[in-house]
Amino acid sequence: MPKFVLGMSVSFSRNFVYQMMVVLLPLQLLAADTGSAVVHSKGGVWVNGAEVADSTAIFPGDVLETKPGFVAELDAEGSAVLIQPESIVKFQGNFVNLEHGGVSVGTSTSMAVHVNCIRVEPIRNDRTQYDVTDFSGTVQVAAKKNDVNITQGGTLKKMSPENSASQSATVHEGEQASRIETSACGAPARPESPSSGGPNTKWIELGGGGGGAIALCLLLCRGSSHPSLSTSQP
Repeated sequence: MPKFVLGMSVSFSRNFVYQMMVVLLPLQLLAADTGSAVVHSKGGVWVNGAEVADSTAIFPGDVLETKPGFVAELDAEGSAVLIQPESIVKFQGNFVNLEHGGVSVGTSTSMAVHVNCIRVEPIRNDRTQYDVTDFSGTVQVAAKKNDVNITQGGTLKKMSPENSASQSATVHEGEQASRIETSACGAPARPESPSSGGPNTKWIELGGGGGGAIALCLLLCRGSSHPSLSTSQP
């Protein structure tokens, strides 16, 4: 009888371990996914428009926003990004898009920061620390440890090779540099105004010419109930 109980106990333990492995294995695979990262916060942080707390996994394309007085720490493989208060950042795997605010980057895997067409990245794979801010249209870059490179255009904006080379500069450790976003990337394109449903201005312009009355009549009378004229009748 004791042997039977012992056999049941061993069998139950094996099944329990097996079930735990099945549950934990997807989490291990998720942690091993180099395209993902983990965000740590103590409140005041939104991911894709939803508030999160503690630790949350994110993936390329996810947008993070920090509220006033709150920060977020983004941990990726070989890199850590501290997102300052009142910042908007899009995570893209091996780089982040800084749409507004500031970030402090510590990386040994060349984690880069994009601001519109401006790219900031370490020169070497050595441990590099640097800050990037953009609160008022002026991009500020500070190299804290090792050097970083600033490129205007490159893969973010089509430029000729000779012009692209002239837009690259190095910020050495302990130095700072700035770029005016509109000067580097151009003014943002104006969105097209939605149609207001009013009359077509082309028809109004035609109305001022000699054939405008006919054209305007064809437009307004299209829904008329009068029978159409037959081309066979004079």
